Amino acid sequence: MLLAENAEPVRTNWHYYNEAQVQEKHRFQQLLFDLCTNINDIPRVPGAGRSRLPMSDMVFAVVYKIYECVSGRRFMSDLRDAHLKGFLTRTPHFNSIFNYLEKDEMYECLKELIRLSAMPLKDIEVNFAVDSSGFSTGQFTRWMSMKWGKVTYDSRIKWLKCHLMCGVSTNIVTSVEITDRFHADHGQFEPLVEETARHFKLNNVTADKAYLSAKNLRLVNDRGGMAFIPFKPNSKLGGAKRDPIWKNMYHYFHLHQDKFMQNYHKRSNVESTFSMIKRKFGERLRSKTETAQVNEILCKVLCHNICCVIHAMYEIGVDVDFIAQCQI
Repeated sequence: MLLAENAEPVRTNWHYYNEAQVQEKHRFQQLLFDLCTNINDIPRVPGAGRSRLPMSDMVFAVVYKIYECVSGRRFMSDLRDAHLKGFLTRTPHFNSIFNYLEKDEMYECLKELIRLSAMPLKDIEVNFAVDSSGFSTGQFTRWMSMKWGKVTYDSRIKWLKCHLMCGVSTNIVTSVEITDRFHADHGQFEPLVEETARHFKLNNVTADKAYLSAKNLRLVNDRGGMAFIPFKPNSKLGGAKRDPIWKNMYHYFHLHQDKFMQNYHKRSNVESTFSMIKRKFGERLRSKTETAQVNEILCKVLCHNICCVIHAMYEIGVDVDFIAQCQI
């Protein structure tokens, strides 16, 4: 269900929704192919043996595999079909898919594709929400705890954090950062806002109390928006040296509680975004190395964005031309 700018729910047109669902896989392949068209190949190391596979083919194969949510071997039949349709110049071995997922060059490439995939909705999204969520890796680490003077050891699952900023109308992800499980949320607010502000007009930005600081409030204000981050019980107005933005939002939060919370509750859309990604593409990472795990999360986010664009094409008539967009 798409939401209007005031976050009021609108009635779903089930005819267009059903059509988007029915056509999604076909549209997904075409849009992913268009996004990968202008990807530059990785330079060949002199004397390193055989030539590298085309990067555009491998990005298509890696992202498409994450979309299908199947093992590399069972995915090969879908990859051969994609080759017959002209989306690949050749059908790579399933081991090549895993090898390219572990390449460092994939990281910046996938982040750029996420940015490009969100651009068709830049005239629709003006309100945004920020949050983080964990993706488990299937690996375990030893954990020590002490209670009543007694030391116990157990195993806990490892996981990575995905920090993202999304639009509250279509749930499109406009910027994303991946960190380890111990990394604080607060420090990721600035890069997420800065990346989104380069390509989108900021109106309102909502986030939970973990992101509260005068610096973050000022950052959004300087980018032309207003940050709706609730104050903590121990937050104080401060003296004359306190940033005026902090004071203004402090008064607004306490004197206009209903209006503040009406805007703040748009933050629930970022929870919906994480739910959409995990339910559709899995909350567990199958990759074994950290580099591949980070790239796998980015692939999930890119798959989500393409699906959001497909639904916007059918439900609100958005025109999409990734080939022309990538050449700008």
